[in-house]
Amino acid sequence: MSLRKTLTIAGSDASGGAGLEADLKAFEAHGTYGLAAVTVIATMDPDNNWSHGVYTLPTDVLQAQLKTTFSTGVDALKTGMLSTEEVIQISGEAIKASGVENVVIDPVMVCKGEDEVLNPGNVDAMIEYLLPLAKVTTPNLFEAGQLAGVKTPKSIEEMQVAAEKIHALGAKNVVIKGGRGIDHEQAFDLFYDGSTHYLLETAKVDTNYNHGAGCTFAASVTANLAKGLTVKEAVLEAKEFVAAGIQHGWKLNQFVGPVLHAAKNIYGAPTVTIKELAPISSN
Repeated sequence: MSLRKTLTIAGSDASGGAGLEADLKAFEAHGTYGLAAVTVIATMDPDNNWSHGVYTLPTDVLQAQLKTTFSTGVDALKTGMLSTEEVIQISGEAIKASGVENVVIDPVMVCKGEDEVLNPGNVDAMIEYLLPLAKVTTPNLFEAGQLAGVKTPKSIEEMQVAAEKIHALGAKNVVIKGGRGIDHEQAFDLFYDGSTHYLLETAKVDTNYNHGAGCTFAASVTANLAKGLTVKEAVLEAKEFVAAGIQHGWKLNQFVGPVLHAAKNIYGAPTVTIKELAPISSN
């Protein structure tokens, strides 16, 4: 038996709901063999209002991990939390040298507030070292604005503009995750393949148990690419997978509730519609 091999270069979430833990759960649920190179360890302190701690691993440790993982013959990979410019550069150079074509860049940004990036240099480093390698990139609304050099999108049209700007930076396909930042009757993501914009919609779920949804979506796209799906097919299935996970999210403790990674396989997929949008100029 030969399994497709999927790699995540990402942070470890000690709660198990997001980061590489979510990625590995999603990889396995899609029938691929997951590998991980750990960049940082993220914690939440219950004695200090669940404040986050982010501990970056030494770069020589990251390089040793990358050497090990790429030696296995990776079929597809994704990135997650890359906390410094040096970590981004090392990861980007290793990905480029590996020759892996199925690359999903999830441009996780560590922020101190709604509109403030902890390390602004990370954005420029992502644009230089990661986006040109991306078969798919999966920013949320805030990340899309940062990469595109515009304000955080507040409408579908503004998402389209941002997607075109990010594509122009080298990413072959762009998926902007709609989240809750836009007033829309459905839960939706915007998919842009360089020529056509698509809106992927599912019914909204009234829940706070969605920890790890973004990581899970990107990991699902990665696994689907490893299995030979087209980008459009990979994105559509990932939308189904994460929508099911959110629908059946569960309470881990009084602070966090993760998505259920086994939900689609157990309960089936919710309905996802895909609609082509009229073109819009980014100029």
